[in-house]
Amino acid sequence: MSILLLVRFGMVVSPNPFHGKRESCKHPSFNTSTVPWGSMRKIVLVASAIAIILLLALLLSQSSAETIPYAIKGTTGEIEFRQYPALVLATADNSQNDAGFNLLFAYISGSNKARDTIPMTAPVITSQKIPMTSPVVSDATSMSFVMPTGKTREETPDPLDSRVRIVTIPEREVAVIRFTGYASPQEVDAVTLRLQEGLKKAGIETVGQPFLMRYDTPWMPGFLRRNEVGIEIKR
Repeated sequence: MSILLLVRFGMVVSPNPFHGKRESCKHPSFNTSTVPWGSMRKIVLVASAIAIILLLALLLSQSSAETIPYAIKGTTGEIEFRQYPALVLATADNSQNDAGFNLLFAYISGSNKARDTIPMTAPVITSQKIPMTSPVVSDATSMSFVMPTGKTREETPDPLDSRVRIVTIPEREVAVIRFTGYASPQEVDAVTLRLQEGLKKAGIETVGQPFLMRYDTPWMPGFLRRNEVGIEIKR
């Protein structure tokens, strides 16, 4: 009569009470040379923490901020050509450490003659009154917030702080290179050089100075950030 064998915890066990011999199971799935439980637990906890941080960054970075609309007119290499509509900007001098940001943020938060404010849950910005739009535009001497699409100069409240000024930009075509990262001066300079050299090689005339456009909240991980260097072109 055949003997029934039971496999348990890597051992072969005989149901015969008088059979005392046990043999180690050689099945590869029961390899005992594994990572210690303590180390494995630490690895799992670290990986989970990283995943949670990235998930929170993505969720918190989701903003109701309106993005400037544009039409893509073509490309050459990494350069994209866009047609932008007429825009109204709130602009402030940006001499150091993005000092213009605080002035502009105060303006859209109620420091204007109409006393319009933006109810804000960081980092989401609502669009009830003067919504903040993406991107924030800056050049070597100034920083600007773009007013909502369709808002005319007459509909835009005057600032209370004389350091903030309202300017209008007519419809124009812009050449842009997009990149990720934290937009350090070195990164911006490198992208600006590529943009200028690419346009020169293509024989496209530029107008004015290059500018930087940043779309994301400060806590967005660098590899997920959207930055662009642009310059007005004529062709």
